[in-house]
Formats: sequence, structure tokens, C-alpha cells
Amino acid sequence: MKSIFLSLVQSLKLRLRHLVLRYKRIFSLAMKNLTRNKRRNAILAVAIAFGFFVVTLIDGLTNGMVGNLENQITQLVGGNVIAQGLEWVNPETPGGKARLVNIVRDRDYIRSVVDDCGIDYDYYSCFTASSGQIIFNGKKSIIQLYGRDMEEKHLLESFQFTSGGAGIGTENALIISDKTAEAMNLQVGDIVIYSTTTVYGQNTFADMTVSGILKSNSFINSMQAYADIEDVNRIIEMPEGGYSMFSVYLRNKQQQTRAADKIEERIRADHETNPEINVTSRAEAMRTNPTNIGRGIEKQVDPKNPENEWKGVKYGVETLYDELPQIKTVLNIVHAITMTILLVILLIVMVGVSNTYRMVLYERIREIGTMRSLGMTGKDTRRVFTNEAIVLCIIGALAGLLLAIVVMAVVHCIYIDNDSLSFFLDKGHFSFRVSLLSVFFQYVLLIVLTTLAVRGSATKAARMSPAEALRMVK
Repeated sequence: MKSIFLSLVQSLKLRLRHLVLRYKRIFSLAMKNLTRNKRRNAILAVAIAFGFFVVTLIDGLTNGMVGNLENQITQLVGGNVIAQGLEWVNPETPGGKARLVNIVRDRDYIRSVVDDCGIDYDYYSCFTASSGQIIFNGKKSIIQLYGRDMEEKHLLESFQFTSGGAGIGTENALIISDKTAEAMNLQVGDIVIYSTTTVYGQNTFADMTVSGILKSNSFINSMQAYADIEDVNRIIEMPEGGYSMFSVYLRNKQQQTRAADKIEERIRADHETNPEINVTSRAEAMRTNPTNIGRGIEKQVDPKNPENEWKGVKYGVETLYDELPQIKTVLNIVHAITMTILLVILLIVMVGVSNTYRMVLYERIREIGTMRSLGMTGKDTRRVFTNEAIVLCIIGALAGLLLAIVVMAVVHCIYIDNDSLSFFLDKGHFSFRVSLLSVFFQYVLLIVLTTLAVRGSATKAARMSPAEALRMVK
């Protein structure tokens, strides 16, 4: 029994060694063939490199532009996952109606929920939102004021100041957009009157000092303004330690739905022990508004619906895609267009490869006959052609990838001052995002298409009779 086993092992070793030597010989012959007609192979490799260069450049550019668009909208909306608190406030006068106000009194509650759920986030932030208008020298402008922690690193990095700064340490310091500053003829240091309402619906005013002016890139964020959260809370009479919304910025944007569901599930569990903690239902919102979950959640807290009454605070948990479902549609369309361009370019390149190897087959007919007469099998003949084409395509694709990386690095350093493109830029610069998985997929697709492109010529060479090939005259 032992001798049979050893014999079997020895046989497998010999078989494996034979296969290695065989494929080594085939690969060596394929590499040697590449050096025979250097000019033609170089032209084909350049064509492949150009195709792969264009594909990588377009893929990196579109991913970068879409990523910048999503990042800026994330900053506008306030995060990938947003939790806001709503509570009913009793009327101040007899016979009045209770009002629904946006208040989260416990600043630590949602933070502890997020941490306990084990959500992988980059950072989180509390902010207070207020709508109103600023008045200066008889001119008025509507703004959306966000109270944020002005010492927050990620917030400051997202700002692109044209003049001034965050005004840290200055009471009621106000950061406005350049378009608002231009429309009202405002400069850093000017004092404006901010007119708004408190969280309880009363009119109020406050003097604010312009500390910084931001570069804006759209009509939406031209209306945005920023101030320290404690200053905004004081102006709108937000309870001490309170805020309007809690935003979470995830490391993986594709985990938005899962993170929101975890937070919602945890809050719902807390409702069992504390009836004054309530939460909306994303599952119900999906049933009522499957194409716009954000609108379905809004219906659950609509004050006009008498059934929407609760004690304490009710948390509404949403994702960026819930609030703006069009973003996901745009992302899918862009990726579909990129994939279409990739396939078209690769197919054009493969047509060139196929035509080239038809010529190669014609040129090597006598050579194929000689190799087949010396004992090379049809399968080995086919493998020589296929390996030669695959190696040539991989070399060309690698050169195209390296060229694309160099061009992307150069283009990224160029500053673009164009308002129509600024929403797709990162502080005035194009961003390029090349995924290793995407490059690997492109290489696999290239190898598959190359194999198919030379399959006809390789199969014809494999089926060719040695005697017939030797008799042919070129």
C-alpha cells in the first residue's frame, strides 16, 4: 500500500514538472515572438495603452467628481446619517395650539447610541439650524444659519475662505458666502442685524459681526451662513446644551441604511424603558413612500395629522439618500455611463488585436507547420498565440495605467476657477479616485476580451495540418 502511494506521488511530481516545463516553453516562445516584429507590436501596445489610459482617466475623473458632489451635498445636508429631535411645546396663552419644535435637549444621548451601536464613522457633529435674514444699510438677504462647533477640524477644513476666518472667540461671529457679501456690499468686520424666530416661534433680533467670507459654488450654499453653536442657541433661545440635529459622517457611505436602522432600533429599544423617548419608522416610510423615504418620515411627524402626537421627544433618523434620493440615481447613471465607455473603448482595441493576429497567422503559416511537425500539439499552438496577445495587452495596459496616474497628478495641481464646475471640484481642484478593485476588474475584462479576440486565429492555427501548412506558399 505504501509503495503504491509513493508511486502515485512520484507520478504526480513528474506530471507537474512536465506541465511546468511545457508551459514555460510555451511562454518563452510567446515572449520571443513579441520581439520579432517590434514595430507592429509597439504600435499595438501603444493603442492598448491609450485605450487603457482613457478608460482609467475617465473612471478616475467621474468617480472623483461624483465623490466631490456627494461630499459637498453631505456638508450641505449635514452628514450621511442625520438624527433630529422633535417635541411638542404647550401654548403660552389659553386656547392656543401646541407647537412642534426642533429640539434635542440631551446632547450626549444620540452620541452614546451611535457609539453603542458600533457604527464605523469618521466623525460626528451637533448643529443648530435657523432660518432668517440679515439686514445691512437697508439691504436684506435671506440666509440659512447653521450653529456649529467652530473648533471642529473637519468643518474648518471644508471651508474655503476668500477673506477673514472662523472668528473663534468673537461673540456672534458670522461666516457668510461671497455671493451674499457681494449682494449686500459686506466686508469682514461689518456688523449686521440677524432677524429670525426663536424655537418657540417668537420674533427676535441679534447683532452679528462678519468674521469670514466663504467661496460658494451654487445657489444653495450661497445662502448658507455659519456661527458658533452656542451663539446661535442663545439667539433662538435653544435650551442650554441643546441642538437641532446630530449628524454622522461615515467612513463607508454604502453603510448609510444599515447605520440608520441600527440607531433607530436602539432608540426604539430605549422607548420600552422610557416612554418619553420615541423614534420614527423607516420601514413604514418605505411602505408609504418607496421612492422618497425622507418624505415618508416627514409624514410621521407632520403636525397637521392629529395622530402624530407623542410625549417627550421623537427622533427622526434619516440618511443622505433618504433625504435626496436623486443622488443615488445620479451615482448609478454615472457608473453605467463609465462602464459603457469602458466597454466601447476596449471593444475598439480588441478589434485591432483581432485583425493584427489574423495577419500574424498568415505570416507564420510555415513556422506553425514546422512546430507541429516537431511534435507541438494543437492546444500548445493555440496557447502560444493567446499568451503572446495577453502579455502584449497587459504591458500596454500597465503603461496606460502609469500614464493615467501621472496625468491625474498633474491635472489635480491645476486650479480651476469656474462656478459651473465648482460643485464637482475639491476647493477648485479636480479629484481623481481610482479603485484597486476597479483596475483589477478592468484587467480581468481586458484578458477575457483579448482571449476572445485572438481565439479565432489561435483556433485556426491549432487545427492547421502540418503537411498543409508546410506546402503553403506566402
